[in-house]
Amino acid sequence: MNVLIIEDEPLAARQLQTMVQDYDSDVTVLDILDSVEMSVNWFAKNPHPDLLLADIELTDGQSFDIFGHVAVRCPVIFTTTYDEYALKAFRVHSVDYLLKPIDEATLRRSLEKFRDMQRLYGAARPALDLGELLKTLRPVAPLQPDYRDRFLLKQGARLVPMEVIDMAYFFTRDRLTFVQTWDNRALMMDYTLDELGQKLSPQRFFRANRQFILNVKAVSHVHLHFNGRLKLDLTPPTDEDVFISRDRAAEFRAWLGE
Repeated sequence: MNVLIIEDEPLAARQLQTMVQDYDSDVTVLDILDSVEMSVNWFAKNPHPDLLLADIELTDGQSFDIFGHVAVRCPVIFTTTYDEYALKAFRVHSVDYLLKPIDEATLRRSLEKFRDMQRLYGAARPALDLGELLKTLRPVAPLQPDYRDRFLLKQGARLVPMEVIDMAYFFTRDRLTFVQTWDNRALMMDYTLDELGQKLSPQRFFRANRQFILNVKAVSHVHLHFNGRLKLDLTPPTDEDVFISRDRAAEFRAWLGE
């Protein structure tokens, strides 16, 4: 079986490749692509695979955009972070999906479903009607919440706009909220951490504890600590000890890409 993987997170792509080949050592992963543009060019130049594993959100758009440029003549398993409600449309069209973070048992069930489909329909099974799929999916709901990409910060008598990409982590001190920037400035904000948790993308930011919300790139080292906790080193460094509780350790490790 020939499989093509479209995934823009290198660690997630490697994990998918490993799990697919652990499922069946005879599987050939033809390529791993990380963008709409690369995928369109690949399909234009290569025979189509037996199965496509495609992440929805890519660096230059959504994988749905690929199907607007080329006719994909193979079954597709989508990988996504979207919730059950938004994905109901996929079931109608027999397109399977894996909800991130992906575990090996779930992937195996999807691959078994694909094998069953092959045995039932044979190689002549018609391609999925992806155009009709998109018509069904798009009216369901917005696929992604409108997370903030900038904030307006007070600095004395001035209001200063700041991009979220410039923010390393958020923390509280003496009942005040601050943002630590990559250039090591601590600036006060008019939001609580609870409010910020609703405005920041959970793919990029994680609520470590009652004191910290972290950008994934701010976590420089993770240390195993007493009683199942994790101790973190941050960039820029902080004078506070930052811990992940035992109850949230597994969620945190999955967020980092384990």
